Amino acid sequence: MKQVRQYPKVMISPKAERNVKNGHPWIYGEEIIKTEGVLQNGGLVDVFAGNAYMGTGFYNSASKITVRLISRNANDLFDSRFWRRRVEYAVSYRKTVMPGADFVCCRLVHGEADQMPGLTVDRYGGILSVQIACLGMELVKDTVYRALWDVLTEMGENITGIYERNDIALRALENLPEYKGWYRSDGIPVPESAVTEICENGIYYLVDVENGQKTGFFLDQKYNRAAVARIARGKRVLDCFTHTGSFGLNAALGGAEHVTCVDVSQSAIDMAKENAVRNGLDGKMDFICGDVFDLLTELADRKCRDYDFIILDPPAFTKSRKTVQSAARGYKEINLKAMKLLPRGGYLATCSCSHFMTDELFRKTLASAAKDVTVSLRQIEARRQSPDHPILWNVPETEYLKFYIFQVV
Repeated sequence: MKQVRQYPKVMISPKAERNVKNGHPWIYGEEIIKTEGVLQNGGLVDVFAGNAYMGTGFYNSASKITVRLISRNANDLFDSRFWRRRVEYAVSYRKTVMPGADFVCCRLVHGEADQMPGLTVDRYGGILSVQIACLGMELVKDTVYRALWDVLTEMGENITGIYERNDIALRALENLPEYKGWYRSDGIPVPESAVTEICENGIYYLVDVENGQKTGFFLDQKYNRAAVARIARGKRVLDCFTHTGSFGLNAALGGAEHVTCVDVSQSAIDMAKENAVRNGLDGKMDFICGDVFDLLTELADRKCRDYDFIILDPPAFTKSRKTVQSAARGYKEINLKAMKLLPRGGYLATCSCSHFMTDELFRKTLASAAKDVTVSLRQIEARRQSPDHPILWNVPETEYLKFYIFQVV
């Protein structure tokens, strides 16, 4: 028997009804046509289309995404057992798709893809690094964190602390303050340091969960880096936008003849150098602090032929639909220059991490660049983010990373 509904009601438009029936968890403010009861920001509401129950979700009138569904089951009770089940599902999935050593360093919760909207949990060995971008999730975080701690501890995993990286601008969209620091609660320890060592694909890195990019490290390219390593043997590699050197290090460990890493940030280059030394790979790597666009232009102008494998891993050139065409021009420019630099038979690894740069548009951009350079692209691999960052086909926003490896012929 269905439980008696205890939450305020939100009635939605036919458009929103179609989206929810198709499996999308977001309801925008303009899609709400009527409400009943006392609505509280961060609280739960039942969503109806006419008399039909559509689901229950977090409400926040301050957010453009006014309701984020967490369940479509009218029998769910949103207590500690509910959140424990959510965590168990998420962790069990990672244990399956990221087996062995990969489970020690992976994303444990990927927001809407795990039916925990706005919540990101990345594991770096014993430290969980967490970001929250949803008011409702912020209000239940104590329950969710405790569930994470209990589930992992019961599995025999050694978790030493939870660090909150809630210093992101997205929180302002939910009227949430920005902050960062160790989560403090009875029974959950606070480590002395926010720096920890991880091992990914056989390469060791120091990760600073307090000050590093995002939650400390970019985990989503793990298997793409391994794919680069598989074909790097004997190659002279140019790793552009190297950040902390991860693609270049994988190429070097994979047997590259030599790797040159480029990034505009001196601090990133310094860390890449440290990572090379840490892994005993500094003898086959060198590092350039400079603008990648300028460097590629300079190398192309002097018809440089020093590299037969170029890796392009740029930051997101667009974070909105409004600027996507400008971003496409940027992606075309760097890929066109890279194709010019490569000899026939050379290799190109290239990616886009922007959701708004769709796969179709990215492919068209790459094809246009190849046409202008009068080369053909022989596709070796087409990849996405690693499976600990799952893609839900009914939630397009969960798909963002496109990664291709080509031979240029």
